[in-house]
Amino acid sequence: MSAQDVPTVFIVDDDADVRESIQELLESVGLHSLCFGAAREFLAVERGSSPSCLILDVRLPGISGLELQHELKKGRISIPIIFLTAHADVPMSVKAMKSGAVEFLTKPFRPQDLLDAVQRSLTRSRLLREKERDLDELRHRRDVLNIREREVMSLVVSGMLNKQVAAELGTSEATVKMYRSQVMKKMQAKSLPDLVRMADKLKSL
Repeated sequence: MSAQDVPTVFIVDDDADVRESIQELLESVGLHSLCFGAAREFLAVERGSSPSCLILDVRLPGISGLELQHELKKGRISIPIIFLTAHADVPMSVKAMKSGAVEFLTKPFRPQDLLDAVQRSLTRSRLLREKERDLDELRHRRDVLNIREREVMSLVVSGMLNKQVAAELGTSEATVKMYRSQVMKKMQAKSLPDLVRMADKLKSL
């Protein structure tokens, strides 16, 4: 496993004893972790591109756990979150889960419950990384297309036939076929449905 693939578990809790006990638990199963006493400390650190997750206390000095979740979401930072709280609060847990949290555990929690949640979170993080890599590759392929190729791609994936595309662009059907062939080659699409799927993914960017 390369350094880029070694997962990191970030722990943000203002209770030093809790941070230490969680870190020891993670170390017991061979997981690397970094601890912070406040949300701002976590936000200031470079998180890299390896799979990661965040164990986050709900109540923190300064920025609360839920506010940090909102900040990360607003900044389009994708990191799976496991919330910890000393007080069972149903509305709060519902809000956290609706915003994408993986788990909401009440202190004191069972160590195995936390480890299970961490494994689920790291699996989700790996899938997110793969998806982001795929989108980066698609973006790169699209950026190689010239203006006319992008126009042809847009019209073709909308369902237009070659002759309709030709009429729309004021060119010949033979020219459209040439551009369409170049688009398929540059996008590395095996078929029209494959190209349509790629276009749909690019719309999400």
